[in-house]
Amino acid sequence: MTFKSTILIIPGLGNSGPQHWQSIWEKQFNFIRVEQADWDAPVCDDWIENIQSEVKKHNAADIILVGHSLACTTIAYWAKKYNVKIKGALLVAPSDTEAESYPPGTTGFTPVSLNKLPFPTITVVSTNDFYVTFERAQLFASAWGSELVNIGDAGHINLASGFGEWAEGLGILKQLD
Repeated sequence: MTFKSTILIIPGLGNSGPQHWQSIWEKQFNFIRVEQADWDAPVCDDWIENIQSEVKKHNAADIILVGHSLACTTIAYWAKKYNVKIKGALLVAPSDTEAESYPPGTTGFTPVSLNKLPFPTITVVSTNDFYVTFERAQLFASAWGSELVNIGDAGHINLASGFGEWAEGLGILKQLD
């Protein structure tokens, strides 16, 4: 499988380890990871600026963002602030930063931004994600103007839930390419 777009990988809280699908994709296809200064106690404004800094290095019309968990919220805030018309975004397992189950230590990610995103998006959700109820995930996707893809009982769609290489996810990403 080949991609003609510039794919920017944006991990969530804690980063994505080497066996996480984001890291596998990055290595397999030479995607570009947006690095953050602090993966464990993130500040939303800092994460937004790091996305913008990487986006400015490329032709925006060719960029697809691939966010996981907290990165989905970050992408929504980035879009609200910069309104850049990119090719699209794949938003996987958006976490609900307003939920009681959400880990403490993040700054500026509440409330979850519910602005319509100015580019095509696909939001992939699970029915049993500890970090977001299915109903809230549906609300986020609807508010963002996103196509919703429900992959069933898949946890947080991460390594702990059994998602390493995740070929199905690559197929979904290819729809935006």
